[in-house]
Amino acid sequence: MIDDPETAVCSRAGCRAAATWRIDWQNPRIHAPEQRKTWVACDEHCAYLRDFLASRDFPVEVSPLAKAGEHA
Repeated sequence: MIDDPETAVCSRAGCRAAATWRIDWQNPRIHAPEQRKTWVACDEHCAYLRDFLASRDFPVEVSPLAKAGEHA
């Protein structure tokens, strides 16, 4: 879960850039159907993180990270 989209930092290891994307995913082997995990990503790492999850056959949804006062 994202506590504060205004200060969210990319989930890619070693990256400290501001996150601009939300990546919701699920590992169907261990998560209940309604359970989702969320990573956040900067523009540079969004595709990398999405592809990392998709290559494992995890359902993945990417959407813009809503800032305070915005709706995704």
